[in-house]
Amino acid sequence: MRKGKEHDGCFRREKDVDRLVVEESGRWEELNPEILALIFVRVLPVDEMVRNVPLVCKPWMEVVEGPCCWRDIDVAEWCQRRNESRAVDLAVRKLVHWSNCTFQLLSVYRLGNIGFNFVAKHARCLTVLQIPMSEITDDMVVNHVKSLPNLRVLDISDCYNITVKSLEAFGNQCKSLVSLKRNMSPQRNWPNFAEPNPPVDDSEANVIANSMLNLQHLELCYGCFGEGGLSEILTKCKSLTCLDIQGSWNVKLEGDIEERLQRIEYFKSPCAYIDYIDEFYDSGEDSL
Repeated sequence: MRKGKEHDGCFRREKDVDRLVVEESGRWEELNPEILALIFVRVLPVDEMVRNVPLVCKPWMEVVEGPCCWRDIDVAEWCQRRNESRAVDLAVRKLVHWSNCTFQLLSVYRLGNIGFNFVAKHARCLTVLQIPMSEITDDMVVNHVKSLPNLRVLDISDCYNITVKSLEAFGNQCKSLVSLKRNMSPQRNWPNFAEPNPPVDDSEANVIANSMLNLQHLELCYGCFGEGGLSEILTKCKSLTCLDIQGSWNVKLEGDIEERLQRIEYFKSPCAYIDYIDEFYDSGEDSL
């Protein structure tokens, strides 16, 4: 008799657990969409969220396919795995559409002209645009950059179809720009390592100095500019607090350049990486 009662009590407890799970599940569905979106974005990778969450229930599908999840569109990790411009363009178009034009950040790799065209036409709130290794051309930038008046942060590193023409367009149209990353691979800017230095080309540095006066953060790693281009930047970008020119071997930091760099709060010199390696090995030898 006692054993039967134990079984009966266990059965009741299991029923109570099942009922609690159902009740909790109902509460999840009834959560505010913004709270649900915050949970999804923080817990799940983007591709998993897009593929799996909408299958759970209709309210979750509506959250994932709504603007709350896409104020920041950061698919850079997925883009690196996919490595295909056409697929990136299609994914970006879908997420921009779901954002209902409220997205403030876009971080992707290998964006193409079609993707950039769509982004620019729906970017009234965009302030951060990170598109390294993208295939966008000068003509596309010049034709659509007027649609990005609120842009504050721009990363166009390793975008080899973008030239001085695009840089000037960004500078003239995006007056709120405070951060620029234009880092280039050494193999591209310096293909012949038998030469002591790549040919000096100050054109990009001069355009940045003349059109992006409010810059505070600037990265020009492995640039071809020399002391002349750097001098222009230091003279005209008076708000600059962070400057990274690692690998820009044409800059020798001679004359008054080194003294003028003292006002830069965070500065990485052309030889910063080499200096770091030397210090690493020196400290290793000292510890033996």
